[in-house]
Amino acid sequence: MAYHGGALEKVTDIVASEAAKRSGASYYGVIQTLDPMTHIASTRVSPADSPALAAFLDHVDVVISMHGYGREDKRRTLLLGGQNRELASFVAKRLRRGIGAYEVEDDLSRIPTELAGQHPANPVNLPRDQGVQIELPPVIRWHFTGWHWSDFGDHGRAPDTERLIVSLADAASEWMLSDSGEQHEQ
Repeated sequence: MAYHGGALEKVTDIVASEAAKRSGASYYGVIQTLDPMTHIASTRVSPADSPALAAFLDHVDVVISMHGYGREDKRRTLLLGGQNRELASFVAKRLRRGIGAYEVEDDLSRIPTELAGQHPANPVNLPRDQGVQIELPPVIRWHFTGWHWSDFGDHGRAPDTERLIVSLADAASEWMLSDSGEQHEQ
């Protein structure tokens, strides 16, 4: 899921949709244009206001929600919040293995409160088994060849973005088959 996609939190929708496609998972996204760009706080993104979001949340057991953030002190850190801490730990291990030179933080005590995705009204926490909110720093979404966002222009996908997508798709595929063979819908 990426409901701050498009021009707002660039590349988050690409990461979410491509990882979902590769793993056979469901996807929900909101793609914003440049004019006007509006950041709606996660706690205000409500299935009561969107039949498509309501249908998506009714369909899935868990969700992984992509967001973008920028903090000078965390330039290479992915933050894994949300209320499903088992899934956060599961995804964190796969990301650490797959993305290389980035920190992956899944300890809630080390994630800034406003980025931790803990509010019960946050869509990441609305499915039956809740989910994981992943905050992506700009550098993992940036294509250093040509100095622009990954997947924009004619430079293609940034290698770090591709590794992220592969790691997320692998994590989603493994999760859906985990838990003693119990099938998870994602």
